[in-house]
Parts: sequence; C-alpha cells; structure tokens
Amino acid sequence: MNEDYKIAIIGCGNLGLSIVNGLLDTRGFYGQNLIVTKRHPESLFYLKAQGINVLSDNKEAAKQADMVVLGVKPYNVSSILQEINPVLDKDKQVIVSLATGITLETILSLVDKETTVFRVMPNIAADIQESVTCICGKNFNPKTEEIVHKMFNSIGITISIEEHLMEAATVLGACGIAFVMRFMRAMTQGGIQIGFDAKTANKIVNQTVKGAAELIIKKGIHPEAAIDKVTTPKGCTIVGLNEMEHHGFSAAMVRGVLASYKDIEK
Repeated sequence: MNEDYKIAIIGCGNLGLSIVNGLLDTRGFYGQNLIVTKRHPESLFYLKAQGINVLSDNKEAAKQADMVVLGVKPYNVSSILQEINPVLDKDKQVIVSLATGITLETILSLVDKETTVFRVMPNIAADIQESVTCICGKNFNPKTEEIVHKMFNSIGITISIEEHLMEAATVLGACGIAFVMRFMRAMTQGGIQIGFDAKTANKIVNQTVKGAAELIIKKGIHPEAAIDKVTTPKGCTIVGLNEMEHHGFSAAMVRGVLASYKDIEK
C-alpha cells in the first residue's frame, strides 16, 4: 500500500471506527488517506483534526478512493452499491464488504461483474490492532489480495478462508469476542463474591484471560494441554472445573455458538 493509496469507509459506524483507529495507530499510515462517510457525519467531525476527510456524500467518497469499504448494515448494501456504481472503476478500485450474509455474487450483481470484490469479517478488537479478520474474494490478483491483507493486518491478523465459511467466521470471531467478554464478566462477579472489590477482580480477570491467550498462542499448545498443567490431584482447580462442567459450561458455550450460527443462516 503506497502513500497515495486512498481508502473510503462508507457508513462509518462502530466497526468502521475501530478500523479507522487501528489504521491511525499504524506506522506509515496517514489520516489524509482516509475518507469516511455517514448519513449525519457530525459525530465524525472530530476525525478531521487527524487529516481524515469526513463526508455525507457516498458517491464523492467512492470516486476519490482506491479501496471502497462498505461498513453499512446488510440491508443497506444494495442501495449503497446502486448509488455509487456510476463512479466505480472496475480496473482501478477494490470493493470490500463488511456486511454479514451478503455474498460476493450478490455484490457483483450490483456492479460490474469483473470488479475486484472481497468479503471481510474483522471484530471490534481492530480498535487496538488485535482483530482476527477472515477474508475471501473474487476477481482479485496477488497484488490486490496483498493490499487487502496488508490493510487488515494493520489491525490484527488475517486469515484467508472459503466463502462458505464466512458466516461461521462471523460467529466465531465477531460474535465470539462478546462470548469471551460475558465469560470475563461472570468470572469477575465470582471474584467479587469471594472477597475482591470490583476493580481489583476485574484487573485480575483481564490479565488472567490475556495471559491464557498469549500462553496458548506463543507456546502453540492446545487449551486442554495448558489446563492439565494447572490441575493437580485433589486440587481446587479441578474441583472448580468439574463444578462448571456439571452445570453445562462447555455445552452452553457450544450451544451459544450454534444458536448464533443458526440465526445468521436465516
């Protein structure tokens, strides 16, 4: 991605802002290369101080950009593409959709069939450059694929997947971050019940979860192998784990993932 490469985020809501914040924290990326739009852009005007062009005109934003990122709700994708299609250049521009459930074929049916398009699913950890972003695309060459991955690698890590797995990726990566946070809240509540004040309990839980994830990532081990290192015969850890399993902890987590997946497939 060269210094002149322009990115437009159409419909810059919470996820779009996470991407903006992640990109701004990336060395070598400059605010003047970003264009963001919103129907009522006043809430984004503070971004102007960082050189970002804030507009309400989607066509103007798309016309200026090399990459057009669709950050709108799925039910708005069709109307937005119809709006900006007259100014799109299939030979120069890349369309990236963040919308759940909108297929590549659907996008291509609304623009030139030879346009380079990607479906991308990051999560809100993009705000701190710790997102996992799953990507699939069509009509791309190695150079455009590299550009898209480079952009989203700037806010975490990227994984290329087949399109039929995009809904599953949404549940595991995007919904999944909420599942982890709900677990963290419950663990904090338990910490309060055994004697800690809320602030201290939360601090302990946050670092414990962070440490667990880093341990698995850096050591390259399975979670169960790490659990075995903590559970000693007749120890308090195995007692707690068994009590949670008796009440369906793992089953509830799996059922939650499956319920979200069934809903997203409707």
